[in-house]
Order: sequence, then C-alpha cells, then structure tokens
Amino acid sequence: MDGKHMQIGEVAARTELSLRTIRHYEETGLVVPSARSQGGFRLYTETDVARLMVIRRMKPLGFTLEQMRDLLDATDRLDADDDLGADAREALLERVRRYEGVAVEQVEKLRVQLSRAEDFAATLRTYAAHDRPRRTPGPR
Repeated sequence: MDGKHMQIGEVAARTELSLRTIRHYEETGLVVPSARSQGGFRLYTETDVARLMVIRRMKPLGFTLEQMRDLLDATDRLDADDDLGADAREALLERVRRYEGVAVEQVEKLRVQLSRAEDFAATLRTYAAHDRPRRTPGPR
C-alpha cells in the first residue's frame, strides 16, 4: 500500500495536523514528501504518514524538533540498514530506549496533571451544585 500517493490535504486529514504544520515539518527536515506531482504538489505515502504520526505523538510529550529528528534518524537507520554491525545496531537501539524512557516519564507527569485537573473540575462541580437556585416550597 506504500506505493499509493496522497496529497497534503488527505495527509492532514489522516494525521489531524494542519497543512501549515506539515509544511513546517518539511521545512525543518522532519518529513520529506516522497514525490511531487506533475503540477508540483507534495505527494506522500503511508510511510510518510506513519512518520508524521510519530512526530504528532512526540510533540505533546515536550520533545524538541531536534529530539524528534534524532529519534527518527535512529529508527530510519534501524529500518533501512540490515547490514548494521552489532555495535551500531545496539547504539541505535539504546538511543530509542532513551527516548522511550523520557516518553514514559512524560506520560507519568501528564497522568499526575490530569488527575489534578480532574480533582479541580470535581471541586468546581461541587461549588456549582451549591449555587443552584433553591426551590421554594409550594402548595402541597
């Protein structure tokens, strides 16, 4: 399926990234369209979409563009080069593991933030419930 090309609008819809964001990632070298149409439109493959999804998942965890580039370089090299020596492969895997560790830490921090936000929202609900207009007793 990787041979099918998509224009940037379809990729934006599938990744839930804006056209501007995708173009920015192209300008910074994080993703490169696999091809161009005769009219010069960017064309992307499933592999490009998968790469954009990695970037999209890294962003809310606070990874910088440089960190994204570094991780993508490591995974690209692991995917592309079957002739890597054992030491080179292990070094790349160690880079990926470091990013995994950072991601796990960030997820835990986000869980704590979410828990605090949920507690705060519950507190506000409690206050809001006490502010409802009081019913006046009517004839029975």
